[in-house]
Amino acid sequence: MRKARRTTVLGWRWRRNPLRRRSDVLEAWIVLAAWTLAAVASVAAGIVGARVAQHVVDAGRAGRSPVTAVLVRIVPGSGRDVVTGVRYDRVVATVRWSDVRDGRAVTRTGLMNVRPTARPGSTVRTWTDGHGHLVAPPVGATEATVRVLLAGTGAAPAAGATVLGTGYLARLRVQRRATEKWGAEWERAGRHRGHTTG
Repeated sequence: MRKARRTTVLGWRWRRNPLRRRSDVLEAWIVLAAWTLAAVASVAAGIVGARVAQHVVDAGRAGRSPVTAVLVRIVPGSGRDVVTGVRYDRVVATVRWSDVRDGRAVTRTGLMNVRPTARPGSTVRTWTDGHGHLVAPPVGATEATVRVLLAGTGAAPAAGATVLGTGYLARLRVQRRATEKWGAEWERAGRHRGHTTG
């Protein structure tokens, strides 16, 4: 038995022919609109996502300032896990630094991670926020660029997929209505002929 070949005619929903239904034209417009909106939404979401990420990175950098602190003491037992005995590559230490507030120096202390080889009296570089609290260092230029790129490239396909998914659901609804209408027309045609198929 010979296989039947299926012929695909591009753009058949746009061409006039006696078999084309209104639902076919509506489907064609839905597909066109969905792909167009998905492209626009992807670009817009990518730009917005990248700008938001850049704003977050800039805000994180703006609120931090470097200070030189003096290591006061290493917290005992902070370099080893009590349960497993695993040694860490960083230990917790108490540090002291001067913070200038309203024109006068204020001495502050806090805890930070340092190398196990650091000794009391040595200086370490750390970062503080606008309130004089120790914070993590700001992200570097490379990490900031990666974050911005990931935010943009992550938001773009998500927006595009959302628009295409909505278009697909709209198209399914149109197809279902067309199938129901077609079934009702066949039923009416069968009643007019006076017999039904079993």
